[in-house]
Amino acid sequence: MAGSSDEPIAADGEWAVILGATGGSGSAVARAVSRRPGLHVFGVHRGNWAEAAREVEAAVSAAGRRVHLHKADAGTAEGAAEGAQEIERVVGRRRVKLFVHAIANASVGRLTSGDDRRLDRRRIEKTFNSMAHSFVYWVQALLDLDLLAPAARIVGLSNPMDDAVVGGTAVISATKAALGSYVRHLAHELGPRGHRVNLLKYGAITTQAVGKTFGPTGVSRLREVAEAATPAGRLCLPDEVGRFVSVLAGEEGAWFNGATIDFTGGEFQGLMNVLLSGGKP
Repeated sequence: MAGSSDEPIAADGEWAVILGATGGSGSAVARAVSRRPGLHVFGVHRGNWAEAAREVEAAVSAAGRRVHLHKADAGTAEGAAEGAQEIERVVGRRRVKLFVHAIANASVGRLTSGDDRRLDRRRIEKTFNSMAHSFVYWVQALLDLDLLAPAARIVGLSNPMDDAVVGGTAVISATKAALGSYVRHLAHELGPRGHRVNLLKYGAITTQAVGKTFGPTGVSRLREVAEAATPAGRLCLPDEVGRFVSVLAGEEGAWFNGATIDFTGGEFQGLMNVLLSGGKP
């Protein structure tokens, strides 16, 4: 993999650190920000999709930027501390202009079921650590090693499940709500330092992670309902998410702070219409 040897990479220019950089929205963000505003990419991934990792490397390199993919579990405090040390080695201090949290490692199940669908402590804690707490762990680790560039942009990715009730997704909904709260508090804590912290909430996207979580039947139903509910009649595209994050990373996004940005395309606004019309837009 490019930049994966033991030799340090020359730390010139500014970088994006992207958790979950080889799948779905994370890979789309990596491609987009390498083009505009032209950031090098330090991506963290679990190593599940080797071909997707090669595609990210090729796209970032084609944009004329450096790329370093770090294989690790980013969803723990230990993973954040180790990752920050690797960033210091590869990138150097005060060069991380953009940090994006795009981890998807959720457990689906019920809170009160009497069978194996019941969410136990291990699965609840894993989901919270990966999809909420790790956002804070990484920000703390980046600050501890003085890795953030001046006026850095810190972005969490979310979806409308933070206040929705969908069978089997209680812990996902709770983590998204917690992530939103972390964003608001960090925005106020880091604002005086010049940094900006925001949450981008986008609509349904069919990715490898979504397929793994909900299975083929669930993904098919998700697509059907979302397409019917969204005014545009289609799902959001990962590349659209990537391009908007590139706006947040640039000067145009400098005044966004502590915001939960609705990027759903009106999807959830149309759900009641879908229910009343029998599934038709």
